[in-house]
Amino acid sequence: MARQEQGNQTSVTEFILLGFGDLPGLQVPLFLLFLVIYLVTMAGNIIVIVLVVADRHLHTPMYFFLGNLSCLEICYSSTVLPQLLAGLLTGDWTISFTGCLTQYYFFSALAGSECLLLSVMSYDRYLAICNPLHYAARMSGRFCLQFAVGSWIGGLLSSCITTVSITQLTFCGPNGIDHFFCDFIPLVKCSCNDPLLMDTLAFTVSLIFLLVPFVLTLGSYICILRTILRIRTTIGRQKAFSTCSSHLIVVSIYYGALMIVYMFPTTDLLSDFKKVLSVSYTVLTPLVNPLIYALRNREVQEALCKACRELRT
Repeated sequence: MARQEQGNQTSVTEFILLGFGDLPGLQVPLFLLFLVIYLVTMAGNIIVIVLVVADRHLHTPMYFFLGNLSCLEICYSSTVLPQLLAGLLTGDWTISFTGCLTQYYFFSALAGSECLLLSVMSYDRYLAICNPLHYAARMSGRFCLQFAVGSWIGGLLSSCITTVSITQLTFCGPNGIDHFFCDFIPLVKCSCNDPLLMDTLAFTVSLIFLLVPFVLTLGSYICILRTILRIRTTIGRQKAFSTCSSHLIVVSIYYGALMIVYMFPTTDLLSDFKKVLSVSYTVLTPLVNPLIYALRNREVQEALCKACRELRT
């Protein structure tokens, strides 16, 4: 969205992503690394979706949410990595204003949806472990669908708020974004407006769509751990904990990185550290989710082996 020149201000029609611009000697190795990560991410999450859809033994609430998570991760990775790969391959780090805004909208929407979906999945594990007798009644197909749709819609609505706010800013230069993709805080820093109002908005949205789901997830796991500790047999405790340990790993990495990036003030000391954390939740989390969350699950492994046997015959 170009703006007409106002006085000494010049309109900005494109941005330059500076995240990896100072590493020219590493562009080829980084391109190959991120290409492999992207391909493995896509393959792993597609396998999970196919297995959940095709195998009737996986038609349960837990695997329904896992399928939604894998679908979300495919979209999530595809908002950031293709642009990053193109920049590393060609050395052209420019992105149009419209393209930047579009990338930010979908990235923000999918990140918000993932926060809500992880919270829903923790509630699912809470019911399965702490209230198994009520699990079937509360996690019916209708309620699972409502929870999943609500997570997607919630992320889309949260992103609308911040994206519309960005369109009201004035970008008069310079047009360099100190990041490897279009994110809220680096975009606001490029504007000529007072960043206080936008920082307050970002903190408020993060509070609602990040901290609240995290608190609900944490509360679910506190209840789960209390229930596990009441189990008398060691085998029983190990079996109960194994059903939610993978979820706990994903939640810890994802929420921890997001909260540091979006809820802590950006200083010169934290700037580079936040970039590293951004790589963890935009690139690594979608990669490891199908590996530590689904493909290490015994039932998913059995479904995968069954599918491989059917392909051979």
